[in-house]
Amino acid sequence: MKKLFLLAAIAGGCLGALGAWGASPALNLYEGRQTQSLSGEWHYIVDPMNTGLYKYHMTPLKPSKRYFADRHFYQNKTKLVEYDFDRSPILQVPGDWNTQSDKLYYYEGSVWYQRTIPFRKTPGQRWFLYFGAASYSSIVGLNNEVLGTHKGGFTPFWYEVTDALREGENSLVVHVDNTRGASEVPAVNFDWWNYGGLTRDVLLVSVPEVFIRDFRVQFDGKQIEATVRLDGGKGCVTLEIPELRIKKKVCSGEDGVAHFQMKAKPQRWSPAHPKRYEVVVRTDQDCVRDRIGFRTVRVEGEQILLNDQPIFLKGVAVHDENIGENPGRCRNEEDVKGLLEAARDLGCNFLRLAHYPHSEQMVRLAEEMGFLLWEEIPCYWNIDWASEDTYANAEEQLLTMIHRDYNRAATIIWSVANETPRTPERLSFLGRLIAKVREEDGSRLVSAALEKKTTNKIDYYVEDELISLTDLISFNQYVGWYDGTPANCDTVVWHIPGGKPVVVSEFGGGALYGNHGASGELFTEEYLEWLYQKNIEMMSKMPGLAGISPWCLKDFRSPKRTLVGIQDEFNRKGLIDERGNRKKAFFVLKKYYENRD
Repeated sequence: MKKLFLLAAIAGGCLGALGAWGASPALNLYEGRQTQSLSGEWHYIVDPMNTGLYKYHMTPLKPSKRYFADRHFYQNKTKLVEYDFDRSPILQVPGDWNTQSDKLYYYEGSVWYQRTIPFRKTPGQRWFLYFGAASYSSIVGLNNEVLGTHKGGFTPFWYEVTDALREGENSLVVHVDNTRGASEVPAVNFDWWNYGGLTRDVLLVSVPEVFIRDFRVQFDGKQIEATVRLDGGKGCVTLEIPELRIKKKVCSGEDGVAHFQMKAKPQRWSPAHPKRYEVVVRTDQDCVRDRIGFRTVRVEGEQILLNDQPIFLKGVAVHDENIGENPGRCRNEEDVKGLLEAARDLGCNFLRLAHYPHSEQMVRLAEEMGFLLWEEIPCYWNIDWASEDTYANAEEQLLTMIHRDYNRAATIIWSVANETPRTPERLSFLGRLIAKVREEDGSRLVSAALEKKTTNKIDYYVEDELISLTDLISFNQYVGWYDGTPANCDTVVWHIPGGKPVVVSEFGGGALYGNHGASGELFTEEYLEWLYQKNIEMMSKMPGLAGISPWCLKDFRSPKRTLVGIQDEFNRKGLIDERGNRKKAFFVLKKYYENRD
């Protein structure tokens, strides 16, 4: 019988998840890693009162040598066991809990997950538990010991469990809590469903005692530079790109880091030709592979240059939510592929992955299919800009996203925020994040989705102190939806600073698929069609326009959108509905992209 384990120590006494490249570099998943999937059925217990964390007076349980203890309410011969995982229902992992149980549809709070891990020790190996994401905060325990805690619902985290695993059956318990908080990232108010659960893959990863923890490869147009970091000791590293006839061996320093520089003329990765090369990294004990594209990206005046050639970003914004009868968090490659194929049919070469880091499956498959990517962290609307803890949380999510996807040619923009208020505290907060991006990765562009302002519905101004810090002038605008009607597009005058590329990171409106009427009737397909026609005409006249990403590809769940018979808890701004049906506006944008260089 497996009973609910109780935590006797939370963050103060626990080991935190590994974080930044400089201190604890990413444990990235490459081809060649030995992994055991822990996907599938997990038992779960819903704990809205946090009984597993506190005494009945809501005082934390005291630390002890065993961080977990069995919970018995009556200590006698007929003791009552209130919680028993063996008798508890099942959730599928990966997956959100909201769409797997009617009882959990609106649920925000604590859920305990449990499964067993069969294990057989192999001499000379180390093991890590890898979580693709747990929304939002988690505490992980293995065999009655706390491994650590993690915050951030969309980024991976991991723990070394070499000494915690035992021969035979091992009990893995994960406490996941999606409660919103004013000092969290995002905070309490956001326009998407607050899915909870182990929403991405959980893996047991096996590596040698000295292993290749991570490597970075970049191309500056003339040569390939690479950095390989070993864990567990130093050693000699061979880096090979067979198709380019590159093979070089370098011995690391005492810090386990080896640096490479190699002259090369690879075929450039681009949306039209998403060429990738096999890159092999090996030591005496370890060998991993990845498929990496080589390209350059920079801005010059008001143009974005990909491989030194101007490119227009024909984009669309995407949420990490699948197409289907009961949409929820994307669970697998099939879910991801459905979104990407719809974007490809639309004619896109660019995706804004909003408003948080999407799965590694999404990023890798998008690269394979030839999409340029904007990746983002959930500094959304308003958060606690004055809190150092909140800043540390945002920076950790940002760095983890960068470290995971550094080698992805598809990713050309790191974004630090969406529609945030202009205050000194916010400017300092986001300015620090932008500086951190440039410190970690100077090979990509940095931006944020800003807001515009108007007093007369004619003159629209894009004014923000962040513009001096970013590479792009990116902003959201909803002329014809929140501002007037589509007819207003004919009279709008845009006041946008010059000298940088302009990307309209959002525009659009709502429509229910199949709801037809006059073009002036809200929530009809005809209204949205008209809105897209007039917005495209208006934006085509914007000086410095280098790309657009309308909001958005697909209708997605949002508890803020309650209009009965129209929204029914879906944001209806998608070009397709939740089942994949295409609205009339889809074909307006598709035609524009077909005729746009």
